[in-house]
Amino acid sequence: MDSGFYAACAGLRAQSQALEVAAHNLANLNTAGFRGQQTTFQSLMAVSRPTVPNVLNLATNNFGVLEGTHLDMTAGNLEATGNPLDVGIEGDGFFVIQAKGGTRYTRNGSFQVSSSGQLVTAAGDPVLGANGAISVPTGAVSIASDGTLSVNGAVAGSIRLAEFAPGTTLTSEGETLIAAAPEGSAKPAQQSTLRQGALESSNVNSISSVVTLLGVQRQAEMLQRAMSLFDTEFNRIASIDLAKV
Repeated sequence: MDSGFYAACAGLRAQSQALEVAAHNLANLNTAGFRGQQTTFQSLMAVSRPTVPNVLNLATNNFGVLEGTHLDMTAGNLEATGNPLDVGIEGDGFFVIQAKGGTRYTRNGSFQVSSSGQLVTAAGDPVLGANGAISVPTGAVSIASDGTLSVNGAVAGSIRLAEFAPGTTLTSEGETLIAAAPEGSAKPAQQSTLRQGALESSNVNSISSVVTLLGVQRQAEMLQRAMSLFDTEFNRIASIDLAKV
């Protein structure tokens, strides 16, 4: 019976973690360039050889745990905004950002010009070009499909785009920033272009995400009820059966 309690406890913990992931996806439904996270589970046996190898024993000793999450790399839709500093990516590339933790990557092209005249993200992190941070003089900004940034017709810099080979580990670091491993795996984009005056929407599907959230929540509730039943049975054994002994 204790194995069943532990299995339910492990399952509840896994579903609680999955619930947090689903809620995080829904919270970023309207975040430009956001990549949703998908959960994966794995099964762990509490004992290598159960004493009684029947279906019930195998089930109660089979613990479901959250193996991890991975990014859904499906592209969102490009939506026109009319803002000359909004930039969308067509293709698999990423903008290169100088974040506090080092070089990071994002699909969120909602940029602005800082007080010091640098092109930065909404969080204030510099957007990197071919030669580092990009300085933007005062004037009309034009961004070509290859990333060339011009002000009043004069070239001011070039927005850098990176692509990753299959198998590269991409990890979300909050908001829309993504870290890549191993270090140095980013390569200059060859198949990606930019579109000025547009932003990529979140790739989170509202309907499927709500369905996932409700499903995970119901599974968590069932496991919680199972734990309550085990707890009630433990109390009954302790107060009645053990007293007879």
